[in-house]
Amino acid sequence: LQSELNKQINNEFFSEFEYLSMAAYFHGMNLDGIANYFHVQAQEEHFHAMKIFHFVLDKGGKVELQQISKPDVDFASPVAVFEKALSHEKKVTKSINDLMDVAIKENDHAVNSFLKWYVDEQVEEEATMSRFIALAKGLEKHNIFMIENLVAHKD
Repeated sequence: LQSELNKQINNEFFSEFEYLSMAAYFHGMNLDGIANYFHVQAQEEHFHAMKIFHFVLDKGGKVELQQISKPDVDFASPVAVFEKALSHEKKVTKSINDLMDVAIKENDHAVNSFLKWYVDEQVEEEATMSRFIALAKGLEKHNIFMIENLVAHKD
């Protein structure tokens, strides 16, 4: 279970890099609102990693950081970025669910309780990306600015 928690720490740090790469893509298109959205997502992923990091330590475990893979840097379109983000969130959901399965199998109630927050968080993450994809696909290419306006003015 500790090994799986360490893998999830790595997954969350990779997610941070993935979202920073997406932010850079949107900055390059002068879509600063969407870029900022992905910057915020990157910060959230860092928080998620550190939350698991401290949890492992609080349980008397050992944190073993691993190498982080290079994220994608080339995207075909804004829709492709949103689709990549949704695909990535689905991988994270599977990883969290697999981790939860191990916690249940090992009858570790503390880890099970801790992971419930992540399970709920993933529902929100996937729903948001699905909405962005639907909006972007439903608009003509030049109307991507409507999504820009949506996230740039979000409180």
